[in-house]
Amino acid sequence: MKAITVSNLFFRRFGAAALVAFMAVTAAGTQVQAQTQVAPPAVALPDFTGIVEKVEPAVVNIRTTATVPVRGGPGGGNDPYELFRWFFGPDFQPPGPAPGQRRKQPQPQPEERTIPRGVGSGFFISADGYILTNNHVISDATDIYVTLTDGREFKAKVIGSDDRTDVALIKIDAKDMTPLTIGDPKTLKKGQWVLAIGSPFGLDSTVTAGIVSAIGRDTGEYLPFIQTDVAVNPGNSGGPLLNLQGEAVGINSQIISRSGGFMGISLAIPIDEAMRVVDQLRATGKVTRGRIGVQIGEVGKDVADAIGLPRAEGALVSSVEAEGPAESAGVQPGDVILKFNGEPIKRWSDLPRIVGETKPGTSAKMDVWRKGRNVTLSVKVAELKSDRSAATADEGKQAEPTAENHLGLGVVDVPSDTQRKLRIKGGAQVRVAEGAAAQAGLQEGDIVLAVNDTDVTDAAQFNKLVSRLDKKKAAGLLVRRGDQTQWVAVQPASK
Repeated sequence: MKAITVSNLFFRRFGAAALVAFMAVTAAGTQVQAQTQVAPPAVALPDFTGIVEKVEPAVVNIRTTATVPVRGGPGGGNDPYELFRWFFGPDFQPPGPAPGQRRKQPQPQPEERTIPRGVGSGFFISADGYILTNNHVISDATDIYVTLTDGREFKAKVIGSDDRTDVALIKIDAKDMTPLTIGDPKTLKKGQWVLAIGSPFGLDSTVTAGIVSAIGRDTGEYLPFIQTDVAVNPGNSGGPLLNLQGEAVGINSQIISRSGGFMGISLAIPIDEAMRVVDQLRATGKVTRGRIGVQIGEVGKDVADAIGLPRAEGALVSSVEAEGPAESAGVQPGDVILKFNGEPIKRWSDLPRIVGETKPGTSAKMDVWRKGRNVTLSVKVAELKSDRSAATADEGKQAEPTAENHLGLGVVDVPSDTQRKLRIKGGAQVRVAEGAAAQAGLQEGDIVLAVNDTDVTDAAQFNKLVSRLDKKKAAGLLVRRGDQTQWVAVQPASK
């Protein structure tokens, strides 16, 4: 070890006083160090070794291959003169036949090549070889190979997959496998420890740990995710998220990253949602979902205040499919669905999941907030076969604004052909959006259907309603833009 010494030059120049000061500082530093020693943690960190030893045999590595066509190129086809044609053009003729006799050209045969497609993870959910993983791990694969922790490799077959939830069920021909115990993700709380086991970058049986960061994270997709800070990287997809009892509470599915690697945010599919999909895949090989034919959006606090809704919750209906189940039930754009079949809609993203889990043909009750009061409707759930959307608005010929008002809106009557195409009655079409209206996001071409729960029949009535508004309070406008309808809160312009 290299020692730190005081040089002779230092001592000669500054004398014993400097040495005394040096020793005093050293003593003081020792004293401070003693005072700032870190106290032992009040709660001991968990030891994960027992959990890992128990569950590791249930986690598998998944390797996929794909068959792809081989592109033609110099020397890459079956034509022996292909290289010459690349240099001398497609009309190049090899020597051989007499002039005027064209050699018959060999016809290139299509070629295919099997290439590695990707690596992921999965885990056994039964002793007879059923494996749960992500759809994106096995989609478009020609062959799927599963490697166990003991080194054995099996070729797997796809039982079924669901791209909406990113869940897939595959199976190997094996017995006496070690399945994971399925846990209850609803018992998870922020701050709880969780583990991930998988094959990041192909590194089998890699264990990482972290905590639950959020429950029910809404990313605009079909499922409410479990957010954690567990290190998850490419190759972890399809592997289990485990609680401290060694139970699977989720399937690691996504990361949020600017670099493509882990940046502290990973998302897992709740295992109860995945198992609902698995039950259908195992029984029929496909997933059947319900639909009611609405497009929805979030209910913000400003919108809730504007329409008199006590709490900012529910799903705001932005458009209703023509002749669909919701329209037949009497659902209207601007309605807020608060309950479906007895289940409360806390977040707008709850509705697609709850409707999707409802068996087609079911008559479901809906609690709807409309014009300041609760309305109960009954809708017959249809089967979701494909994504559908409402008609796109045809704006038609535009006219000059009839008026200006304190909201900064100039409006005209909605052409009758536009009303027919959009299946609306009345309304006022925006031609000028300035000031408070522009700040709220309104723009030319928007159609205002209601002001604070009062339907708008035409431009004149719109201006009359606006003139009666309290200029110190936000105005709630039900606005149609294209095939979307939503409530917009226009705040009073600041002076």
